[in-house]
Amino acid sequence: ESGIDIQELRVDGGASRNNWLLDFQSSLLGVSVRRPPVVETTAFGAGGLAGIWAGVWDEPEEFIACQGVPDVFSEQLDEVARSSLMRGWVRAVNAVKTYALD
Repeated sequence: ESGIDIQELRVDGGASRNNWLLDFQSSLLGVSVRRPPVVETTAFGAGGLAGIWAGVWDEPEEFIACQGVPDVFSEQLDEVARSSLMRGWVRAVNAVKTYALD
């Protein structure tokens, strides 16, 4: 709807620990979903800034490199299956919205 061409979805936080959710998002959106090794990125970033300030790392790139390799979830569906999944998703969202109004 926005007209923005999304190439990759980057996720973090507690819900990103759910592999099924990330597979579903990748399949529904038709793009790769990337999860960092440390999903609590706010705390990780705060710790990194403190470490840089304290001299643990000389450069921000050193801190970033210690994070590790991300997990990447790649879409597995063809366009027909993706369209069917999207229609089901829209029906589910509309059903929830209907009940929310009652």
